[in-house]
Amino acid sequence: MSEIRNFTLNFGPQHPAAHGVLRLILEMDGEVVQKADPHIGLLHRGTEKLAESKPFNQSIGYMDRLDYVSMMCNEHAYVMSIERLLGVAVPIRAQYIRVMFDEITRILNHLMWLGAHGIDIGAMTVFLYCFREREDLMDCYEAVSGARMHATYYRPGGVYRDLPTDMPKYQPSKFRTKKEIDRLNEARSGSLLDFIQDFTDRFPRCVDEYETLLTDNRIWKQRTVNIGIVTPERAKALSMTGPVLRGSGVLWDLRKHQPYEVYDQMDFDIPIGVNGDCYDRYLVRVEEMRQSNRIIRQCIEWLRKNPGPVMLDDHKIVPPRRVDMKGDMESLIHHFKLMTEGYSVPAGEVYAAVEAPKGEFGVWLVSDGANKPYRLKARAPGFAHLAAMDEMVRGHMLADVVAVIGTLDIVFGEIDR
Repeated sequence: MSEIRNFTLNFGPQHPAAHGVLRLILEMDGEVVQKADPHIGLLHRGTEKLAESKPFNQSIGYMDRLDYVSMMCNEHAYVMSIERLLGVAVPIRAQYIRVMFDEITRILNHLMWLGAHGIDIGAMTVFLYCFREREDLMDCYEAVSGARMHATYYRPGGVYRDLPTDMPKYQPSKFRTKKEIDRLNEARSGSLLDFIQDFTDRFPRCVDEYETLLTDNRIWKQRTVNIGIVTPERAKALSMTGPVLRGSGVLWDLRKHQPYEVYDQMDFDIPIGVNGDCYDRYLVRVEEMRQSNRIIRQCIEWLRKNPGPVMLDDHKIVPPRRVDMKGDMESLIHHFKLMTEGYSVPAGEVYAAVEAPKGEFGVWLVSDGANKPYRLKARAPGFAHLAAMDEMVRGHMLADVVAVIGTLDIVFGEIDR
């Protein structure tokens, strides 16, 4: 028989299971992976360089577009770094709103991940279920910011505006009966907080539905159990964070261990895995959705009882209200100065990190005292996870590569930047 040599396989960059523009060069021995070489940079937009050429307050929107599935968490790290350099304290109500929307974002991210990961491995129904719930949370984004994805809602000094007292409603249409429109609008008859509370009442049953479909499903377990195992020691050595690190049994969560905003006031648990395989990482994320639901409930309760400002009252940093700007010369000058040249931040450097849905998302900011960053560096969780790809898939079959990519929850906006 002739000798069979290894062959090289191109996986991506337009593969439906690559979750973006990942190009993997796989060295295969038959159907077994001998080596995986991830190629990145196909989505590079120079975000960090662009941020260095613009005033501080004009780069918040770039953060949304990094990990474009966990938008507000990215904004959070950036505005926190600016606030630390400025030495300003955010109003307590704004802190609770930020925590609530961080957790809404976490659920949004995990629903997107679960639906896409399910389709990658062959589970179709769960994708439709996850997007049903995502739709409601996207409406919450839209209610506070006017945008369904790239919200730019967090601002240095607080949040753009307070929570609205009414929700947009479905309008009559030829595609839906009046009875259906009334059912859809039932939860929208009150404020945004009422709508979110209604969602948190329903959501645990939705998570039960996902688990009924997947958790004990033998095909799902065959595709994920003992696939892509990472030991706790290797997970730490490879700089893993978030659910990937916790799936390996390492108890580390910035919300508990380096609390920011009002996370130290929240009562929630941190799920961790046992085996460090794809199945454990799935279980960790599913439980994280339940814990996020708990945190959102606590925020709603506090926000109902405690009205107050959601933004600093310092017009050197925060624009005046538009009503004031139209009729008061001093407010107009503040507005003009802020919108054209922004504000100068004291010289120094700072690192601010949040527990984003995928892991530790951090922003290292260096200021030389000017009105724009001297240097900005984003610490993306997905970058370290992708670096471990080769180690995780060696010795596995080609189909397992898809399961491992899915379980790392990779988004290329933050990796390529």
